[in-house]
Amino acid sequence: MNTDARTEILQRIRTALGAVAADPTKSYARISRNYRSSEGLAPEACIEHFLDRLVDYDTEILHAANEAEIAGAVEQAMQLADERSLLVAKELPDAWLPAGIDVRRDDGLSTAQIEGVSAVLTTCEIAVASTGTIFLVHDGAQARRALTLLPDHHLCVVRRSQVVGTVPEAIRALGPRLGRAVTTISGPSATSDIEMTRIRGVHGPRRLTVILCAT
Repeated sequence: MNTDARTEILQRIRTALGAVAADPTKSYARISRNYRSSEGLAPEACIEHFLDRLVDYDTEILHAANEAEIAGAVEQAMQLADERSLLVAKELPDAWLPAGIDVRRDDGLSTAQIEGVSAVLTTCEIAVASTGTIFLVHDGAQARRALTLLPDHHLCVVRRSQVVGTVPEAIRALGPRLGRAVTTISGPSATSDIEMTRIRGVHGPRRLTVILCAT
């Protein structure tokens, strides 16, 4: 019988081992899960930890006491970056958008149309203090994945109530939402080549602004 090389090699390994393959479900169930799953920090300490991580990652941080102040924070971030146009999902609230800018709502925008705008504004699903990571689940006001990867500047509204201590806490909170497309962001996109030269923007936006909203 003709078989491909991969099948033949695997069969030879099984024959040499002389053992029955373990049930993957039972093997998974035997994995010890006594790792740390909570920071045990008070809410304010958790927020401070999150902000420290964002600073480490060269993330710009702006604060909004409530939703009414988000538009002002967006305007400030865009002025600092000298930007005039902004991408948003259809579901993003109008009240978050400052006057005097070119807002382009996503209604099936093409890749070329997305690339022509330098900034995007989204919400997030949850954020992790210990790693400074923001989770996006790509629906609603969190926008399509393309909108969050192609523009040079990502502005993300994070509510203080969305910040948890650890990744395990975030995964538990996501629950069935993990079945959707999820992107995790820890600071602006950056990588280093073989000479350890740090380059931004290789895999996503070179600039990240977090607007931390108190309510």
